[in-house]
Amino acid sequence: MRLRLPRWAAVTAVLAVLAGAGTWTAVASDEPPPVHRADKALDIDGVRLDTSYFTSGGDGRRPAVLLGHGFGGSKNDVRAQAEQLARDGYAVLTWSARGFGDSTGEIGLNDPDHEVADVRKLIDWLADRPEVLLDKAGDPRVGVTGASYGGAISLLAAGHDPRVDAIAPQITYWNLADALFPNGVFKKLWAGIFFSAGDQRGATGNAAGNADAKAAGCGRFTAELCSLYQRVAVGGKPDAAARALLEARSPSAVGADIKVPALIVQGQSDSLFTLAQSDAMARTLTANGAPVAVDWIAGGHDGGDRETERVEQRISTWFDRWLKRDTSADTGPAFRVSRTGGVDSTDGQATLRAATADRYPGLTAATESFALAGPPQTFANPAGAAPPAISAVPGLGGGLSGLSSLGVGLSLDFPGQYARFDAKPQTGAVRITGTPTVRVKVTSTAADGSAVLFAKVYDVGPDGRQQVLPSQLVTPVRVEDAKAGRSVTLTLPAIDHEVEAGHRLRLVLAATDLGYASPTVPAGYTVAVEGPLTVPTAPGLDTQAAALPWWVWGLPLLGLAVAAALLLTARRRTTAPAPDPELTSVPLQITGLSKKYAGGDRYSVKDLSFRVEQGQVLGLLGPNGAGKTTTLRMLMGLIRPDEGEIRVFGQAIRPGAPVLSRVGSFVEGAGFLPHLSGRENLDLYWKATGRPAEDAHVDDALRIANLGSALERAVRTYSQGMRQRLAIAQAMLGLPDLLILDEPTNGLDPPQIREMREVMIRYAAEGRTVIVSSHLLAEVEQSCTHLVVMDRGQLVQAGPVAEITGSGDTLLVTLDGDVDDPLVEKIGALPGVGSAARADGGLLVRLDGGDATALIGDLVRLDVPLTGVGPHRRLEDAFLTLIGGGAA
Repeated sequence: MRLRLPRWAAVTAVLAVLAGAGTWTAVASDEPPPVHRADKALDIDGVRLDTSYFTSGGDGRRPAVLLGHGFGGSKNDVRAQAEQLARDGYAVLTWSARGFGDSTGEIGLNDPDHEVADVRKLIDWLADRPEVLLDKAGDPRVGVTGASYGGAISLLAAGHDPRVDAIAPQITYWNLADALFPNGVFKKLWAGIFFSAGDQRGATGNAAGNADAKAAGCGRFTAELCSLYQRVAVGGKPDAAARALLEARSPSAVGADIKVPALIVQGQSDSLFTLAQSDAMARTLTANGAPVAVDWIAGGHDGGDRETERVEQRISTWFDRWLKRDTSADTGPAFRVSRTGGVDSTDGQATLRAATADRYPGLTAATESFALAGPPQTFANPAGAAPPAISAVPGLGGGLSGLSSLGVGLSLDFPGQYARFDAKPQTGAVRITGTPTVRVKVTSTAADGSAVLFAKVYDVGPDGRQQVLPSQLVTPVRVEDAKAGRSVTLTLPAIDHEVEAGHRLRLVLAATDLGYASPTVPAGYTVAVEGPLTVPTAPGLDTQAAALPWWVWGLPLLGLAVAAALLLTARRRTTAPAPDPELTSVPLQITGLSKKYAGGDRYSVKDLSFRVEQGQVLGLLGPNGAGKTTTLRMLMGLIRPDEGEIRVFGQAIRPGAPVLSRVGSFVEGAGFLPHLSGRENLDLYWKATGRPAEDAHVDDALRIANLGSALERAVRTYSQGMRQRLAIAQAMLGLPDLLILDEPTNGLDPPQIREMREVMIRYAAEGRTVIVSSHLLAEVEQSCTHLVVMDRGQLVQAGPVAEITGSGDTLLVTLDGDVDDPLVEKIGALPGVGSAARADGGLLVRLDGGDATALIGDLVRLDVPLTGVGPHRRLEDAFLTLIGGGAA
């Protein structure tokens, strides 16, 4: 039996205050109030929806936020954001949508008659809560946000229910038919992932779905959606009925009715819901007269940096403005796009900078044209459409598409299956922001006269061979009636990408693509270009680190002074501090570290200092918003601190610093090619780093990760735990001396968590150092040797685990034999004792004014068969005490 302490520990704290513990009162008065969560199953039209309701602070009324989850997930995925919104002054309701988590019912892909109707009932429920601010009876002040599936429900809720006051949809769709059937071509890979995710939930969920659908492998999907998928997947071509069904369940169907303030966050690394989807949202909502801001983040469904902390903070500020009606809230620019400013040399993660504008430019602003050279070209669509070309693969490399601006990418076109046309090399750099277009003539030998092509624009290096596909994106297009030739204008993928001087643009039209369905009957296609490649440049964007204003150079004396100052500053910025010889054996020392994000009013990290020694497994702990992720990003060289210094083995950390080759990291999961084996995925990743194969130490990393024979199997057959261990093995490639793991046990069951714990311990046991950020306190207590506890960006405590957990007022009394209940009650009633209870290993005795010496004497007097008395406090209790219970 294991005794859980937090509830009575809180009572003890209250008693201490009543007793006059003035010091405790002074400290606690500065702490944020705890977040209270109430779990409840709501019965809506015979379906049980699993919900959680979060509040914090006093009894006053406050606006509400509905927070949806992504497809295949549940309410648990958004708990951290819900808790933070509650701390920010909102009543937050999360729920698992029909067919997901512990909710019953079938998946209807946000059917207005079911999932959307559920949200309307949830708004009804909020209207009856005494904590929720009302605009009028039955009408709560409410905003809706969520990502992907949850993002779509925010748009649909606003279109179907006039009580919704503001929304913040993230990486989602406007028209699901256009997203899954772009230009009449079936997006088979992503559609297959959708339905396999629903099938998995149907196999493990607790609700019985349609029997025929389950038999057909459609899990919890409704029968009509199952039929749609199988019909299109078998035929390889969407039909009018399929389009009509998906369009009826898309936000575009109620677009004219969405008139509330909207913060639209869309991913650049996203072949599922492209920037064209968010563009349609922004144009429609702006035409409706709604305030709109658009934010293009670096990551997306294909992986990469989702910029979670920044985006969630911006959503909270957006709601401050439109739900709390705080006119002083800075909601940020009307348009923001994250651009790659560098890359970490070991983990492949891009550093980011922002470009902003005071209006959303759309996808076709300020075009430039580039002539394409090349005669008409004939190529083949092979039998069975195999082997297919490769562009975007969901989750590839944790966001390899985000690194295309740096010349990193993975794409493949097979000879004889594509045509290509090149522009001249650039005499100067050009930034493409939006959708390029080109007019071509297509001729097909197929029996029905049709052609399916995949158009893409490459950035080709000066050598003419190295080419990068921006964001790994292609545009599919189905051309009908092309036997005699047909001219079409192709709208290529929306991107934000800089083509450097000396590089050139290359248009490629391929007959196949791994992510899409192509005709299986062989045919020949001929393509000729009929005009230039036209690209949008959006010149109104201001980018971080922009050039000095022109007037500086018009004033010679001032210009000279500024130039000198800039030169000195640049030298200070780019010249790394000299190595510290006294720290060459110290894996990490952080001194006076501070960081405040642009536009923020508080520090994410403030004056942080701590040191990590070799062989330690250090746990980085803190509630949401404590600054853990920001600290790790600064440690990996992804962002620069405003103040302070980070040294790894005596070397100062800068983006691209050579010492980062001794650092490995696992942050926000890793994506793998599902059809390749585990070993092949690791080999491909290591090749992408450009480092010698002999430096990989693949076998050593795999021995520590303990994957066994699974390495030779396709990754698609892996369990979640095996994928996590493969990701850890990827971070261990090269056997870095310092390994950084951010939430490595997310999504794992208890046996898998135990395996992950053993992996970390084995790695450190060989003389290396591990830093792990986790919210599973019991796991941290068992796997870590040392702790750093943060709260609101500042260090709360650092030291060995035993030192932090052993400083409480609870003693563990170990016994040589059992004691009966009356004796336990006598011990609890002793002078100076607050309580006594059974626990693993003996009794837990909480002192209340007494001391250990007096307790031992009393126990001997009562003939208690004790063998030892020592301090005992679990990490959970220590953690809650250190941060004032704010994460409860």
